[in-house]
Amino acid sequence: MIDTVLHTGSHHPNLVWVLLPSLLSFAAGLGIGATSGRLRNVFDQSQTASND
Repeated sequence: MIDTVLHTGSHHPNLVWVLLPSLLSFAAGLGIGATSGRLRNVFDQSQTASND
């Protein structure tokens, strides 16, 4: 049991500063992944319009 507690980092003194950036980057990755198809379509349309 003690080994598990040591390896999870649950007693890290600055656990908030470890978890907050990781959660924010995870949420940003989800947002980018969700909108990537729409962003690709916007850039594809602008490139085909400039090629015509």
